[in-house]
Amino acid sequence: MKAIDVSQAIGMVLGQDLTRVVPGEFKGVAFKKGHIITAEDIAMMRSMGKNNVYVMEIGPDQVHENDAAQQLASLTAHTALMFTNAAEGKVSLKAHCAGLLKIDIERLLQINMLEGIALATLHNDSLVCPGDLVASAKIIPLLLPKAAIEQAREISARGPLISIVPFTAKKAGLIITGHEVYHGLIKDKFEDVIKKKFAALGSQVTQTIFLPDDADLIAENIKLLAAKNDIVFVTGGMSVDPDDVTPAGVRKAGAEVAVYGTPVLPGAMLMVAYLGAAAIIGIPACGMFSKVTVLDVILPKVLAGESITRQYIATLGHGGLCRQCADGCRYPHCSFAK
Repeated sequence: MKAIDVSQAIGMVLGQDLTRVVPGEFKGVAFKKGHIITAEDIAMMRSMGKNNVYVMEIGPDQVHENDAAQQLASLTAHTALMFTNAAEGKVSLKAHCAGLLKIDIERLLQINMLEGIALATLHNDSLVCPGDLVASAKIIPLLLPKAAIEQAREISARGPLISIVPFTAKKAGLIITGHEVYHGLIKDKFEDVIKKKFAALGSQVTQTIFLPDDADLIAENIKLLAAKNDIVFVTGGMSVDPDDVTPAGVRKAGAEVAVYGTPVLPGAMLMVAYLGAAAIIGIPACGMFSKVTVLDVILPKVLAGESITRQYIATLGHGGLCRQCADGCRYPHCSFAK
C-alpha cells in the first residue's frame, strides 16, 4: 500500500476506509476500502481533510485491516455469535441469545499480546441478551503481518475464546417462611420480587407455599417441591437468630449444602444446597428490599446449568461490595461482583 495525492488516485483502489465527520450531524464511513476512486470523489475527500490517501499495494505477507479483523473475529468467537461487517479495521460481536457470556481470560491475554491485534470483551460471566455487544475485534495497523493472524489461529485452536451458554427455562417452587407472615401479622413482600426476577430470566415460579418457622415443615416442603422443580427458593429465616430455622430445615431435607454465607453485600447470609438435581437457594431478608443482591449474581449461572461451589462464591469477594448508588442502580453495568 502506498500514499499518493488524491488528485493522482483517480481509477485506483482505495486501500482504507475513510471516515467523514460532520459535528452534530454525521459520523461514518464515506468511502470504503476497495472503492474505485473517481474524479467526483476528490472534492469530498479534500473537504474531509484527506489530501493524501492510501491505495492498495498489499505484500504477500500482509493482510488488510478489515480482512484481518474478520479473520480474528471468526477465529476467536463461537460461530453462533453475530458478526458485523468489518469497517475501519473493526468487527463487532453480538449475542445471538440470552445467556451467560464465557471468556477464556488466559487465551484472551495471549491474543492481546500479539502486535497489532486488539480484542476487547465484556467481563466473563456477564448476563447478556440477544443483540448485546459482547466483544470487538480491532486491528491496529492498516496492514497486519500474516504471521500475527497465524499466531492467533494457533491460540484459538482449542476452540473459541468467546461463547455464550444459553439459559434454559427452569421451574421453581417458592417457600416463604416466618411466623409473622404465616399468621398474617405482616404482608409478604418476597413473592412478587422473586417471581419478577425469575420471569425476567425466562423461567417460572410454579407454586408458592407459606410456612411458619418450623424446621420440620420446611424440610418436608423442600422435598415436596424439589421432586417436581429445578429450583426451590426458601426465603427468610436465614440469620443466626434463634427463631431463624431455615438453614436447619434445608439440612433436615437431606440437601447437601454447597455454601452458607458469602463475601457479597447485600446477600451475606445466602445459602445454596442441592437435593438430587434440584438447587435449594436460601434467600436472606435483603432480597426483599435491595434491588440487587448476590442472588442476582448466582441465578444466571444456575439457569445456565452451572453448579455453585464454595470456591466460586469465595472469588466474588473481590468486587462483592455493592456501591448502593444514590443516583440509581445500574447493575449489571457496574463493578458489583465482577
